[in-house]
Amino acid sequence: MQVPNLFGPLRPPFLLLTPACVAVGVATAYAQLGHVDAWLALWVLLGALASHASVNAFNEYFDFRSGLDAITTRTPFSGGSGTLPANPALASATLAMAVLMLAVAALLGLYFVVLRGWALVPLGLAGLLLVVTYTTWWAHRPLACLVAPGLGLGLFVIAGTHFVLTGEWSRAAVAASVPVACLVSNLLLLNQFPDVEADRTVGRHNVAIDWGRPAAARTYATMMGFAYASLVAFVLLRWLPAMSLLATLTLPLAARAVRDVLRHPDNLPALVPAMRLNVLVNLLTPGLLAVGVATG
Repeated sequence: MQVPNLFGPLRPPFLLLTPACVAVGVATAYAQLGHVDAWLALWVLLGALASHASVNAFNEYFDFRSGLDAITTRTPFSGGSGTLPANPALASATLAMAVLMLAVAALLGLYFVVLRGWALVPLGLAGLLLVVTYTTWWAHRPLACLVAPGLGLGLFVIAGTHFVLTGEWSRAAVAASVPVACLVSNLLLLNQFPDVEADRTVGRHNVAIDWGRPAAARTYATMMGFAYASLVAFVLLRWLPAMSLLATLTLPLAARAVRDVLRHPDNLPALVPAMRLNVLVNLLTPGLLAVGVATG
């Protein structure tokens, strides 16, 4: 008898993005202080992972309850984990895990507030609200759905990490979060292409649904271009060190993904290689950016 995958709804492979984003905030803190508290950075990573795992579990639970999971065609990068359709009895446990992970994130956030002060409260509350409402509110509004992933894993994670480690807000951290935010939002945007018809039946509204895949492909290309252009601009403004341009080493991968998405917006099998490249760009670019910022 096959043992149910209790952790499937947390989507562990997708959580790899979180350390990459946290690393950028750690790098800006290191660049400012010349050192970082490794244990504190680990607690920040745990809080970010708990938040990301929570939103994944909430998403799995609500998609199962709405019936979306039953009509979604899954790819390695979209359509959910498939855990609950295969094991419906895990639905309550999935909701419990979502709430538990949210509680862990909130408790760690409270610790960070005690450590660094009330200035962290607005960002922390906004992050928790985003986790709870992403599937039920943001995913039903095209522009909100587009910016939400980048807002959470880009601005909130990177700027928040920097603040917890230094006790100060940072122009460099905000600047570094902009290209990362664009890439993360693009990651979710492209992953929505295979789900257009299924998502539409349950009342979702995102760019791919409301604007159509060809327009969404152009949006994807624009955001990809802005990600790299903003990085160059912040280096020219000296908000980020020149070594930050290490992150542009992923530009050839991004260009190939953009080419394929623009050529085949409605050919879902042909989009799978682009989705794979999209994941690589999202994992490698923040890592290279972190190295560049820390060594610049």
